[in-house]
Amino acid sequence: MSAVYPSLAGRSVVVTGGGSGIGAAIVDAFVAQGSRVTYLDLADTRTPDAATFMRCDLTDTDAIAAAFAAIGPVDALVNNAANDDRHDIAEVTSAYFDNRIAVNLKHHFFCAQAVAPGMKAAGRGAIVNIGSISWRLAIPDIPIYETAKAGIEGLTRALARDLGTDGIRVTCVVPGGVRTPRQIALWHNPEVEAAMIAAQCLKARVDPHHVAAMVLFLCSDDAAMCTAHSYVVDAGWS
Repeated sequence: MSAVYPSLAGRSVVVTGGGSGIGAAIVDAFVAQGSRVTYLDLADTRTPDAATFMRCDLTDTDAIAAAFAAIGPVDALVNNAANDDRHDIAEVTSAYFDNRIAVNLKHHFFCAQAVAPGMKAAGRGAIVNIGSISWRLAIPDIPIYETAKAGIEGLTRALARDLGTDGIRVTCVVPGGVRTPRQIALWHNPEVEAAMIAAQCLKARVDPHHVAAMVLFLCSDDAAMCTAHSYVVDAGWS
């Protein structure tokens, strides 16, 4: 049985990258709480429900501003969108580097910038950034992704300090090896899965709903004094 947070009922929530994977589980979790959910993505693979899909290229700051202007005041923002495509150091170009930072880090700032005025006016708000344990473990072949994910934790600290005087809480959820269709299809073959479980303290896979549960708590009033910190959901891997 999942926890119920009465404070989330009726609140406006935006989830980036909510069309699939961890983001879709986060959307589902907020819908179950009775929140008014909008999710931003380039594509939508979710089963239609009470949530609202809005197509948005999160590498385009003008598109971000337009999307949030259309949505209106937001009570909780979950910056989840990311892409962990593998890359070789020798083959990275300047354009590719800039694109990976835009995909994995830049939009966290500009989405937060977009919701901050409404949250300030309300005197409260919650922003949850989704990080990754990848940079802590130094997983190979994703150096730019790991750079971005490390930066998200720094950005979380900075935003929490600058926005805290207006009652806005900013936290970071740091997932481990989460079992999503993309990860299973591309990276998590049986050998990799066995190695992950062996390295974890808890000998079971982390699923998207485990991450969503932490996000719900941090966006609820039950987490009223939680800000500026990162909360790891990795079964004790890192």
